[in-house]
Amino acid sequence: MSVALILAAKGHDVTTTQPHRTLQEATALLAEKGIGAVIVTGGNGEVLGILSERDIVRAVGRHGVGALQESVSKYMTSKVVTTGMDEAIDHVMEQMTAGRFRHLPVIHNGKLVGVVSIGDVVKHRIDAIESEHRALREYIATA
Repeated sequence: MSVALILAAKGHDVTTTQPHRTLQEATALLAEKGIGAVIVTGGNGEVLGILSERDIVRAVGRHGVGALQESVSKYMTSKVVTTGMDEAIDHVMEQMTAGRFRHLPVIHNGKLVGVVSIGDVVKHRIDAIESEHRALREYIATA
């Protein structure tokens, strides 16, 4: 099972922002979309970073509410771990657990094509386990 299966189910929509936007603008975007992170992209759509709710809370905790008027680029995580469409879901889960992050941008042919969250991964794993469970019950019932 690969990342492509998750994106096929959830879609390829990605919410992005630019590095010069303020944390206030990014916070409003996260609230409007009901998401936990936004991908920071450059003029050509390249991934420059990721800004999560956790990054915003840390910024405000360390620098006060004035941080909300500063640029996203100052507080984003610039070393972004990404994955590909063909990556195994189990490997993605291990990466997210080991790195302690909840959002993983998906890159295909050098372009941002989606974002996979830990919730997406867990949902997919639960669906797979439930499907396997049903198949085993049917097999036992017909044996």
